[in-house]
Amino acid sequence: MAGESTAYLILDVAGTACALPREAVAEVLPLPELQAAPASGGWLLGLVNLGGRPVPVLDLAALLGLRDASAGPGLYAHLILARDRSLAWLVDRVADLATVTPDAHRAADPEASLNGCVASGLVIKDRLVPALDPERLLTHAERARVEGLARAAAARLSALPDPASA
Repeated sequence: MAGESTAYLILDVAGTACALPREAVAEVLPLPELQAAPASGGWLLGLVNLGGRPVPVLDLAALLGLRDASAGPGLYAHLILARDRSLAWLVDRVADLATVTPDAHRAADPEASLNGCVASGLVIKDRLVPALDPERLLTHAERARVEGLARAAAARLSALPDPASA
């Protein structure tokens, strides 16, 4: 099959391999200390302060129903910062970066995953890895609530005096 190859981050999410398009990712970060948010709980772990900007952190395993939300992150956990830097996904580990040719893609039934978040299956090293669509990991209502939380946290932070100017 003709076409360009696509790079994917291969993630360990509660023992399940998942793939996320590399183009959807700004950075992979070690897990810093998170700040609890007033509305955090479940798959919304809290906020991370990145350069003075609060960024919501979502536990991808809890969001996908692969692990109970009360289980804490493991020793090798990473944050995957979204390309637009609006949120970060907590994963157990970033395992690899794989380049996938178009003929390695397998169709996925959009009705078989919540909000159609599994875009396709990828044949990688003789196994089928679900490729996640980052735009469909949250519903519109969930995204609006998470964005509202981030705006409120930014407003609270900006209301405080800047210690650097004191």
